[in-house]
Amino acid sequence: MTVTNSTKSPEKLQLTITSELAASVERAWQLWEDPRQLERWWGPPTWPATFEDYDFQPGGEVAYYMTGPDGSKARGWWKFVSISAPTNLELDDGFADENGAPVTEMGQARMSVTLEDRAGLTLMTVATTFENEEQMAKMLEMGMEEGMREAMGQIDAILAE
Repeated sequence: MTVTNSTKSPEKLQLTITSELAASVERAWQLWEDPRQLERWWGPPTWPATFEDYDFQPGGEVAYYMTGPDGSKARGWWKFVSISAPTNLELDDGFADENGAPVTEMGQARMSVTLEDRAGLTLMTVATTFENEEQMAKMLEMGMEEGMREAMGQIDAILAE
């Protein structure tokens, strides 16, 4: 499994997951840049993702859904805040309704991704910062940490191809 560390910081309202990838930073960047690669690992194995719209540029918006084992769809949205290829990206993340509109009562979170070269390997850090303690507790209760660990655990197979 690629995940090496998972840290919850209620003081910072942050969940941080770190993975070590057997790839260059440039190759690891493609996992985020290419929606076809992203949908192969974003979401746990039992909830695979499909990206319908993917505008990978600052201000660009993303619409996606994850399909559950029973066929149900959980929709989400992203909005890219900043992109500094091939090492950093930041985006706002939230839930969407069946029409793709943001579900405002769930709020949004800010996700920051950092890719660092570590002697030919890449250290990928994904830090999610929540709006408040209640939102963080709700997301953790919904299984966000486990889901992200499972999702990132799928990356090794993609990189091995």
